[in-house]
Amino acid sequence: MEELKSLILILMGGVLINNYVLQRFLGICPFLGVSKKVGQATGMGVAVIFVMLVATLVTWPVQTFILDRFGLGYLQTIVFILIIAALVQFVEIILKRFVPALYRSLGVYLPLITTNCAVLGVTINNITDGYNFVESVFSTLGVGLGFLLAMVLFAGVRSKLDNAPCPKAMQGLPITLISASIVSLSFYGFLGIVENILL
Repeated sequence: MEELKSLILILMGGVLINNYVLQRFLGICPFLGVSKKVGQATGMGVAVIFVMLVATLVTWPVQTFILDRFGLGYLQTIVFILIIAALVQFVEIILKRFVPALYRSLGVYLPLITTNCAVLGVTINNITDGYNFVESVFSTLGVGLGFLLAMVLFAGVRSKLDNAPCPKAMQGLPITLISASIVSLSFYGFLGIVENILL
């Protein structure tokens, strides 16, 4: 029972409390670039969740059974980036073949998943936080769902901004950044809630 509570805390922590986009400010490029429409934001969020999960399933064993065992821990970042880049190419091929409309709408942002620091961040943080394999998967799923939640919420906010009156000096990027900061501040209200519910 305690192990299940721990896994739920890790999952919910990634979604609400330690949201990589809104609390740690990782993955800002797709957050700002692909959040103009809810459909695009959802597609990007799902693609990132898939890449994060597969990256964790590959990088955790590579770190544990190869890099740590042979004293090659200093190669962690390079190896993880290569693994993530290969996975993104795989996702790109799948989307191009089976979901061409989403592939075209994501455009240049799909290859940018390779350089999305949220993907690299979750794989490295799972190792540095000392998570075992199952905890790493739950952590990654939580972070991925948090990324999707942030993308969809912000896409909804940005769709309202298009019709809202705004001073000329604030139009475009300034009002987008201000809106992002307000959405980010709203997530601070979740601090302590998940732990109190489960304890």
